[in-house]
Amino acid sequence: MHVVFDSLKKEFGDKVVLDTGYGEIMHGRSTAIIGPNGAGKSTLLSVIAGILPQTSGTVYYDGSIAFPQNDVSMVFQAPYMISTTVEKNIIYPLKIRGVDKREREKRAEFLLAELGLEKLRKQHAWKLSGGEKQKVALARALSFRPKMLLLDEPTANIDPYTTSEIENMLDSTRAKEDTTVVIVTHNLAQAARMCDRVIMMYAGNVIESGECMSMLKNPSDDKTRRFVEGEILV
Repeated sequence: MHVVFDSLKKEFGDKVVLDTGYGEIMHGRSTAIIGPNGAGKSTLLSVIAGILPQTSGTVYYDGSIAFPQNDVSMVFQAPYMISTTVEKNIIYPLKIRGVDKREREKRAEFLLAELGLEKLRKQHAWKLSGGEKQKVALARALSFRPKMLLLDEPTANIDPYTTSEIENMLDSTRAKEDTTVVIVTHNLAQAARMCDRVIMMYAGNVIESGECMSMLKNPSDDKTRRFVEGEILV
């Protein structure tokens, strides 16, 4: 899925939290959205995900302004677990989309195996550790094979091993399914490992975007350079 956003603005009362120019997310690529706290990263992601309505501006999904509800999925930093088993959490998006039982079970089996969740399939999902919940949330988001997967700090509070498992699953999915992946992250090393494009945000605006390694090593914008070098932007 190719996404273009133009002149997006989001206001909460008198406060403008998002005010972008033009930006795009390339089909089949993995894009990191970086920037300091309060830059508008999660707000932009939520608008693209159709969760938060913009005050003004337009988002185009493969050239259309109609939100493709069945083709977009999102994983949050603190995912919500349905009050049932791990397996049923993963199957739920398929069930509400009318996928037949045999296919639901087949996809769940694959995702449980890929993310090392087989032994937890009958466990109550809300009793899992943070890392386990995040893997269940990722499996659930991938279950219906979305064209675009959006992730908001998905590995911020989990251990390095689970982080590696999730990153490997995302890389594998993008390669096999041609999924467009967008991840909000403060972890520049993660952006370099996972992503081939970067969007830098500051004060609600997109100030620079481009190829990941080129931009992280030789940014054009001074704020991007300072952020990459570890300065605190105010």
